[in-house]
Amino acid sequence: MSEPFSVTVTVRGYETDSQGHLNTSVYMQYAEHARWCALEAAGIRQSALLEKGVGPVNLETNLRFHRELRAGDEVGVSCAFAYDGGKTFRIDQRIVKADGTLAAEVTSVGGLLDLRERRLVAEPAGYFRALASDTRVLGL
Repeated sequence: MSEPFSVTVTVRGYETDSQGHLNTSVYMQYAEHARWCALEAAGIRQSALLEKGVGPVNLETNLRFHRELRAGDEVGVSCAFAYDGGKTFRIDQRIVKADGTLAAEVTSVGGLLDLRERRLVAEPAGYFRALASDTRVLGL
């Protein structure tokens, strides 16, 4: 896929703090929302993961702020998946205002948890390939 998957979100007033800035925890929610949207765009529903006995887990997240977001701002939240062939994968996300200004970057390390064994599966990319109808969305 030439461009990373992206979903548009509009900042709502109740998501802002006392200074009128988007609350830190909401950036994380936007990132999570975009990751689930990317899985769905690839044809993978949460129920399909559960039927396979796996669920995505977040192992590490780094959030870097560049510019403030305020109520009414429209942003694109992108997802670019990268795999190292091991048990984990990385998702690089950018939160970009409608005018192209980079507001934040989110980098996460995740995996797929075997829900019975409570351990990461050996190759999450294989599970995604088997379930996805459009693997390009997931960088496969």
